[in-house]
Amino acid sequence: MERPPNLAAAIDAAAEALIGVLDSATSRHHVTVPPTQLRVLALISARPDTNVNRLAELLDVVPSSASRLCDRLEATGLLRRVADPRDRREVRLVPTTAAQTLLRELKERRHQAVQAILDRMPARAQHDLLLSLLAFAQAVEAGATAQPDTTAARTA
Repeated sequence: MERPPNLAAAIDAAAEALIGVLDSATSRHHVTVPPTQLRVLALISARPDTNVNRLAELLDVVPSSASRLCDRLEATGLLRRVADPRDRREVRLVPTTAAQTLLRELKERRHQAVQAILDRMPARAQHDLLLSLLAFAQAVEAGATAQPDTTAARTA
């Protein structure tokens, strides 16, 4: 099967549209937490054993930048630093109950916004989109395991 000539451009346009829908859902929630800090909270929520060095790797920033992000989140009551029970020299990053509530509410609003768009699509197009997204995710995963990331760390 031949690839449509503007498939990459169509995906890029769809990604931009999706980002707009998600950003709109977030802004309607009157979130005062900057997007980078929301990303940090999402990362550490998904990875319970995250420390500052691991967070820096995930964000592709230097550890001091990751630490400053954590300082800001801790100051707003959205993050706690706790000693790792397996090694008291290590400090784990833990989202607070307020952070977990914020992330849960944002996720629900974003899902509702995307669902509203999907509801305007025919069922067959929704099914085809699902299959295409699953195939895309598999291709991304196959590429991620095939070649290591060699990018240099940046500051946030």
